[in-house]
Amino acid sequence: MRKLYKKLEGSDNIQCLACNHYCQIKPNQVGICSVRKNIDGELKLLVENRPVAINIDPIEKKPLFHFLPGTEIFSFGTFGCNFRCLFCQNWDISQFPKGNKTFEEFVAQSTENWPPEKIVDYCTENKIPAIAYTYNEPAVFIEYCYETMVLAHQRKIKNVFVSNGYESRETIELIAPYLDAINIDLKSMQEKFYQKICGAHLEPVLKNIQNFYEKGVWVELTTLIIPNENDSEEEFQQIAKFIAEIDQNIPWHISRFFPSYQMENYPMTPMNTLKKAYEIGKENGLHFVYAGNIIEESLENTYCPKCKALLIERQGYNIKIKDDFRNGRCLNCKTAIKGVWK
Repeated sequence: MRKLYKKLEGSDNIQCLACNHYCQIKPNQVGICSVRKNIDGELKLLVENRPVAINIDPIEKKPLFHFLPGTEIFSFGTFGCNFRCLFCQNWDISQFPKGNKTFEEFVAQSTENWPPEKIVDYCTENKIPAIAYTYNEPAVFIEYCYETMVLAHQRKIKNVFVSNGYESRETIELIAPYLDAINIDLKSMQEKFYQKICGAHLEPVLKNIQNFYEKGVWVELTTLIIPNENDSEEEFQQIAKFIAEIDQNIPWHISRFFPSYQMENYPMTPMNTLKKAYEIGKENGLHFVYAGNIIEESLENTYCPKCKALLIERQGYNIKIKDDFRNGRCLNCKTAIKGVWK
């Protein structure tokens, strides 16, 4: 496998090529994610084969609504992240390594060894059709991801990323042949939001959404609506127009915010705000807009964009696929619905 770092001339520093931060890492130091370390001029992944979270989830939890609906997915993630989102729900694993002097020792003592072969064998034996690289940003443990993805691909098991969309061009070129679907958090259309709240930049995310789409990876997008930060109608318009210009069939998941981590003093998202975002998405021509973390199940159902027939009904993770819809076509009007259905 191609190494996702390079040595810098005239110094002992190396440059990590895993994500768009392109960290230049000094000897015995780590990058922004805190799990990629320069050891003797080589980049060592401190969490290789060491997931901190493993679960069998419904695919809808990623969330992916147009990708193998109603199936299970093997989900795993490690410590570390290249963002520092102030609202992170998984902050206890994503931010844990940062500044932790005993991190390497802790990983060795507290996590179980799950090499790629063990993950793929488990999925094969239990007839699980897909693997999700999730819970933290997959780009920070990309070598581990890649080895697992290649083996999964050989076994006809699909690969899914749940990502902040900050992969480097080198990473995208490496994984694109093996990546079947990705849900990217489009957190805002404001550069200041990304800098202030996430410790990153907007433009790489926008470019990568387009890039993954053009490479034939199935793309769904999620926006967590945070009161007073990214909840203006103007921003909803910007997001919806951006998605529609790529493809009106890209599902847009708008999600309700609940106070968490360093934003516990914020209120939860009002229902009216979610409904407004939903309406704006539809007004801008998006065929599939879904509102999550709410009680109104009708806003998570899938309808035919042409005849409005109900195709998939969702009540939490209880999924009812209508009229043998797995062939991806509305039986009422015969319209083909974009997605990966089998």
